[in-house]
Parts: sequence; C-alpha cells; structure tokens
Amino acid sequence: MKIESFGYTGEGMSRVYENGQWTVGIKNYKPANDKSLFNELERHNETDELFVLTAGACTLVYADGTDGEMKFGAVSMERGKVYNIPQGLWHNTITVPGTRMVLIEDPGTGMSNSEIYHLEDGEAEELRRLIP
Repeated sequence: MKIESFGYTGEGMSRVYENGQWTVGIKNYKPANDKSLFNELERHNETDELFVLTAGACTLVYADGTDGEMKFGAVSMERGKVYNIPQGLWHNTITVPGTRMVLIEDPGTGMSNSEIYHLEDGEAEELRRLIP
C-alpha cells in the first residue's frame, strides 16, 4: 500500500479521484467561466457540491428560483474555506486566469440528475454586476 497523489493542470474540470462514496475533482479556469462570457447556471437535483479555492479568484453566483422568479446573488470565495452548494440551487463559478479549485461531490452527480439554465441577456448582466 502507498500514498497516492492526483493532479490536473488542464482547462476546466476533471475528476481525479473516486471511491464510490465521493468524488474529488480539480477545476481550473476556462473561458466559459470568465465574467464576460458565462451565460448559464446549473443545479444538481439530488446532491450537494463542495468547492475549495486554492489559487486565483472565484465568485460563486447563484439563483433561487423557488418563487417563480430568479433571485440572484454572489459570494466571493476565500482561499482555504469550504463552500457548500446545496442540492437544487442554481449556480456557477466565475473565475479568472490562474484559478484552481478542489471540487467534492457524490460520484453519481451528473447530467442525468442536473439541469442547465440558460440566462437571458438581462439576467446575465444582473449577475455580472454582482461580481467584483
């Protein structure tokens, strides 16, 4: 038996470890998560998702659509803190070049139990104004 290590230096997210109970991924900057380019939110309907910022900067944008209209918010992540995205919350990670995060989630989380919400122009602009 030996200690293993896992890494990922590519663009976007890659699952680097999975044991049947949880998955760990590394999420790096990609243009689709840039403040000027993002245009969608996602939600996982059955599982929470955790993020830890290790380098760069990230703003977690989110929307609560429980009352029939989207109410938007944003949280600027601090390095080394754990952020939980509860199941069912619309969200996205807005990053800058050089950003690296650790992602922890259930191994069953995927598009079969998740949804994508395409932001209308006005909604995207409203969220962009919340990002430092």
